[in-house]
Amino acid sequence: MNTATYRLLLFWPIITLLLIDSQHTYAQKKNLTSGLIQVWGNCQLCKHRIETTLTQLGVDQSDWNMETNRLKISYDSTKLSIETIQRHLASVGHDTEVFQADDQSYESLPGCCRYIRHTMSKAEPINKTSASPIINEKQLNEVLITSRRPSTHISSSSTFNMLHMSAKELTKAACCNLSESFETSPSVDVNYADAVTGVKQIQLLGLSGNYTQILTENVPEIRGLTGSYGLTFIPGPWIESIQIVKGTGSVVNGYESIAGQINIEEKKPDNGEKWFINGYTNEFGRLETSVNLSKKLDNRWSTTLLTHANGILNKMDENQDSFLDIPLGQQFNMINRWKYANNDGFSTQFAIKILTDNRQAGQKDFEPSSDKFKTNQYGIGTQIQQYVLSGKLGYVFPQKTYKSIGLIYSAMHYDNQAYYGLRTYNAKQKSIYANLIYQSIIASVEHQFRTGISLVSDHYDENFYHQSFQRKEIVPGSFFEYTYNPGTKFIAVAGLRIDYHNQYHWIATPRLNIKYNFRPETALRFSIGSGFRTAHIFAENSGAMVSSRQYEISHPSLNYAYGLNPEKAWNYGLNLAHNFNLNSRSGSLCIDAYRTIFTNQVVMDVETNPQKILFYDLNGRSFSNSIQAELNYEPLHRLDIRLAYRWLDVQTNYGSRLLQKALVAKHRAFLNLAYQTQNHWKFDYTIQWFGQKRLPTIASNSVSNLVEGYSPAYLQLMAQVSKQFGKALEVYTGSENLTNYLQQYAIIGADKPFESGFDGSRIWGPINGRMFYMGLRYKIK
Repeated sequence: MNTATYRLLLFWPIITLLLIDSQHTYAQKKNLTSGLIQVWGNCQLCKHRIETTLTQLGVDQSDWNMETNRLKISYDSTKLSIETIQRHLASVGHDTEVFQADDQSYESLPGCCRYIRHTMSKAEPINKTSASPIINEKQLNEVLITSRRPSTHISSSSTFNMLHMSAKELTKAACCNLSESFETSPSVDVNYADAVTGVKQIQLLGLSGNYTQILTENVPEIRGLTGSYGLTFIPGPWIESIQIVKGTGSVVNGYESIAGQINIEEKKPDNGEKWFINGYTNEFGRLETSVNLSKKLDNRWSTTLLTHANGILNKMDENQDSFLDIPLGQQFNMINRWKYANNDGFSTQFAIKILTDNRQAGQKDFEPSSDKFKTNQYGIGTQIQQYVLSGKLGYVFPQKTYKSIGLIYSAMHYDNQAYYGLRTYNAKQKSIYANLIYQSIIASVEHQFRTGISLVSDHYDENFYHQSFQRKEIVPGSFFEYTYNPGTKFIAVAGLRIDYHNQYHWIATPRLNIKYNFRPETALRFSIGSGFRTAHIFAENSGAMVSSRQYEISHPSLNYAYGLNPEKAWNYGLNLAHNFNLNSRSGSLCIDAYRTIFTNQVVMDVETNPQKILFYDLNGRSFSNSIQAELNYEPLHRLDIRLAYRWLDVQTNYGSRLLQKALVAKHRAFLNLAYQTQNHWKFDYTIQWFGQKRLPTIASNSVSNLVEGYSPAYLQLMAQVSKQFGKALEVYTGSENLTNYLQQYAIIGADKPFESGFDGSRIWGPINGRMFYMGLRYKIK
C-alpha cells in the first residue's frame, strides 16, 4: 500500500461521515434546548425514577449519571423551563442545584436511594403546593454548574472500592487507546511488554493485567487470546468513562477477576455528541483520527457510529541498535451502536464491531517479501481481525421499579496470524457469552438481590512453532448476590457463583463486600473473594516471544489447557476514603491495602534456565501485597493536585526459590497538577517516580555483563497544554518522557538476533525518547 493510498484510508471516516451528514436536513426541533444540571441520587433506582419523571413531564431526552450526579437533558423550551424540570425532580425526592426536596419526599425514598444530603446555598425546600426559586426564570434558563467534581473520584455510593475516571481525566494526556488511558492514574501501571512490538500491558495491585477482568459496559470482551493486543482496540475518543474496582468485585460479572475489574463505558447513541472529530499526530510519525456520529431517530430509537484509524509511517531507530523503536502498521476500527427504549420499561441495545490491525516490527532493514522466515534480518509481523456482536435486553417493571430482568450477550471471532523471527504463532478464538440477570427485593428495599444464569463458550485454536493446541471451554453457571442496605451507614453485598467447567468441573466463587460510613464524608470498605481463570501462556506472554529462549511446558497435553491446571486465588483488602474541606477547598484522602494469595498459578519461569522459558503449575507460594495512599486537593481555585505513593511486595516460587516478581517496582510515587484558567486554557503536568525493579536472572547468559541485578530508579515527566475555542473546538499539545530518559540495552544481543542470548523482553523503563505531539477535538452536541 503506497503512502497516498494509506493517507486516504486513514481519513476515510471523516470523508464518509461528511457525505452522510450532508444528506441530513436541518434539525426539525429548532426549539430543542440542551442543559446540564446537578441532581442528587444514589443508585439505579434513582436513575430510573429521575428519567421516568422527566419522560412523563415531556422532556425529550434525559440521562442521569449515577457517579457524577449530573443530569443531561434535552427539552422543548417553548413548552418547558429549567424551573419546571427541577421542581418536578424535587417533588419526587431528589435535591437539585436550585430546589431541595421536602423531608417527607426524601424520607419516602427506598433505603438504597437515600443519598447523602448537602447544604445548598442556592437550593430551597419545595413542596407540592408552592415554591419560589431564589433566582429568576431568565437565570434558570442559563443555569451553569458552579461546583467542580474531580475528574477521578472514589464512588461514594458503591459498596465496592470503585475509582471513577471521567472523560475529562482521559483528555489530560494523549489518550490514544485504552492502554494509554491510565497515564495519570497512580492505581494502574502501564508497561511495554517488550522492546520491539510496541504492545503495552497493565498491572493492578502488582499483578499482570491478565488477573484483572476487563469489561466493556459489563460485557467481557478483552479476554482469552485478545489479552495482549485488546487494550489497543478501544480508542480513547470512544470512551465516556472508566470504572476501576480493586478486589474481586461482583459475582454477577463472572469468575475471572482476581486483582480487580475495569469497566469501560463507551459513548452512547442517545447522549453522544452529534459530531465528534479527534485528530492526533506526533513526531514519531503516528497519525490518528476518530470520528463519532450520533443521531436520535425518534423518541425511542437512537444510533451512533464510532470510527477510528491510525498508523505509523516512519521508520525510527534513535538508539542505533538496528531495531525499529516503534513498529510500523495501521489499524481500522468501527462500531455501529443502536438503542431502543420506550416508556413502558423495555429497552434494548446492540453493537456491531469490526477491527483490522496490521503491524510490522523488528530490524529497520527487514522487508517481509525478502526476509520473512530467513536469517537475513529479524522481523515480527501480526495481522489481526476481530468481529464482535454484543447487546443488552432489559425490562423494568413499571409498577415495581425495584424489579428488573436483563440479558447481556456477545459473540466474538478473533484471528491473529503472527510471526516472531523464525517462529510462527497463529491464534483463533470464537466465543459466545450470555448473562441473564434478575433483580428484585425480599420483603423491603433493605433486602435486595440479583440472581441469574450465565454461559461462556470459548473455542481456541493455537499453533506455535509447529505445535498445535486446540481446546473448547464451555462453562454454564449460576449466581446469587444479596445486598443488605438498612440505611445510609452500612451496606453489605454477599455473592456466590457456582460454575461447571467442561474440563475442570465444579467451581465455587464466593465474594463479600462491606461498606461502613463513620460519617457522611468517611467510609471504610472491606472485601474478600476468590477468582478462577484459565491461563493462555502464549497470548498473555507475547513479549517473551521476542527472544531466543526455547519454550518448555511441564506435562503438555492436547486434552486441556496446555496440560496445566487453572489459576485460583483469594483476594482481600481494606479501603478508607475520606472527603474533606480545608480552607473552603475540597479534597479527598484514600488509603487501601490488599493481599492476593494464589492457591494455584501458572508460572512463567525465566529464572531457572537462561536459555529456556518454563511453564508449570505453582509448587510453593505466590502472593501480592499492595498498600497505596492517594491525596486529591484543590489548594487554589481551578488548581487540582493528586499525590500518591504505592508499595508492592510481589513474590513467587520459581522452582524451590521464593523471589520477588521481576520487573515490578516495589516503590512508586506520583504527582499530577492540573490547572484551568477562566479563558479555557488547561495545563496538566505529571511526575512519576519508579523505584528499583529486580531483573530476571541470566547468570549463564553470554551477555550478562551488560545487565545488573536491579534496574535504577528513574523519573518520568509528561505535560500537556490545551485551549478551548468556543464550545466546539479544542486544540492540545504536549510531550511525554520530558527528561528523555531511556533504558540502556533494551534489546540484549541486538546485533545477533538469531543466536543464543538474544532477548528483547527485559523491559523495566522507557524505550522511546522524548516525544512531542499535537491534536484537536471538534464536537457538535
